[in-house]
Amino acid sequence: MARNRDLSKLLGTNTNGVIDNSKITLDANEIPNIDASKITSGDIALARLGNVPASDNASALTTGTIPDARLSNQVKVVKSGSAPGSPQEGDLWYDTTNDVLMVYDATDSAFVKVVRITPELTSISGSILNSTAGNLTLTGTGFLASGLIVSFTPSGGSASNVTVTPTNDTTATVAVPSAIYGQSASTVIAIKVTNSDTKTSTIVNSTVVALPTGGTVSNSGGYRIHTFTSSGTFVNTIANLSVQYLVIAGGGGSGRQHGGGGGAGGYRCSVTGENSGGGASAESALTLSTGNKTVTIGSGGAASTGTGVRGGSGTNSVFDSITSTGGGGGGSFQATQNNSTGNGLSGGSGGGGGGHETTNSGTGYGHPGGAGTSNQGYAGGDAAYAGAGGGGASQIGEDGSGGSPAGDGGNGGNGLSSSITGSSVARGGGGAGGSYGSANQSTGSRGIATAGGGNGGWGSENGTDGTDGTGGGAGGGGVLAYGSSVGGDGIVIVRYQV
Repeated sequence: MARNRDLSKLLGTNTNGVIDNSKITLDANEIPNIDASKITSGDIALARLGNVPASDNASALTTGTIPDARLSNQVKVVKSGSAPGSPQEGDLWYDTTNDVLMVYDATDSAFVKVVRITPELTSISGSILNSTAGNLTLTGTGFLASGLIVSFTPSGGSASNVTVTPTNDTTATVAVPSAIYGQSASTVIAIKVTNSDTKTSTIVNSTVVALPTGGTVSNSGGYRIHTFTSSGTFVNTIANLSVQYLVIAGGGGSGRQHGGGGGAGGYRCSVTGENSGGGASAESALTLSTGNKTVTIGSGGAASTGTGVRGGSGTNSVFDSITSTGGGGGGSFQATQNNSTGNGLSGGSGGGGGGHETTNSGTGYGHPGGAGTSNQGYAGGDAAYAGAGGGGASQIGEDGSGGSPAGDGGNGGNGLSSSITGSSVARGGGGAGGSYGSANQSTGSRGIATAGGGNGGWGSENGTDGTDGTGGGAGGGGVLAYGSSVGGDGIVIVRYQV
């Protein structure tokens, strides 16, 4: 039984009969039992929970229970290798697998990083080509390591999303989806990225462009190829387009009457692993701005117009800043060696020298061939009684040889092969020299040509024309006033990857 207490100790000096709480002193055995269910308001200071372990286990409270309603605003913290179940807004999870602190975001219905990175898309390299699949390179920051969503939205249309693994935090490559490259040219496409932190960048616009036009278009080996056999315009729609090219000028016309063969048109090539003329390696690819690019196809040189008249040189072929020089015309027969009209003309490849009548029956003692152009072609050969071969893209024209009545025309210099169109084709051969003999010649030989060059004449024959589209030189004429021939027209071929 509790002992009697003097109420005066409780009332203190309060004259209104109200107990002064500050005067109350109770021994421990005078405090009634209070369980947790009776705590319905107020806060428990953290200092009063100092002996509770770092755990969400209610067993740490040795008596009573704390109602869930009193814990509704508390944050649950979990340290584990996988996300905890049944999370609530604001719950924390330390992901021990990836060493990342995550917080549950009810809006995203997912655990997200406590500090999330917002990506920035700063530039896009490459073009969205109408009706053609292709890739774009994205540059920016905050792409993170995986799960980058690239969103393409055409003006007035629906978005197409592609998920890629970035190359690194600042670069990613994405294939343009068919729904986007199937849009009409000039359609504006809004592009943005969302990283694995579910943060989204601002938009960068790209416009669908039509493919370049001009010439005859074909496709092979991942390249789009434009072939020009007549002058025209290459219309480039793609900024900074890298193109490979083959530019061959018109071949030279030949001389008559034991005439020299025409030189091949200048040969310039930038196809990787191939060669340009004159023993040069492939040139560098050409980077084009957008707009119209001039294409000029060089015509073959004219045939000799009369006795003692040289063949005409071919004309230049041009693609944008690349110019190939027309092949040199072949010389015609001259009775005197110091008559310069018997000499071959210089050009992309030089024309062969014309025949010269003398008692000397050696090789190459007649009129000299013309010089070739550096990195485009070789010189023409020197004549004897018979005409010499014109120079080719890969070889000097052969000298004429022999005397009357059995002179042998020199062979045309060899050309080069290119697979720029997907198939290997030889072009740029020099024209061969004409033989020396009578109209009913039975001995001696005409020169032979390859890679679009014309063969030399024999007896009363004309030489053979150079082949159009190869820049081949014309074959020299046979005996007396029998005719010469014309050089082959040039060609321009351009290709680029799509």
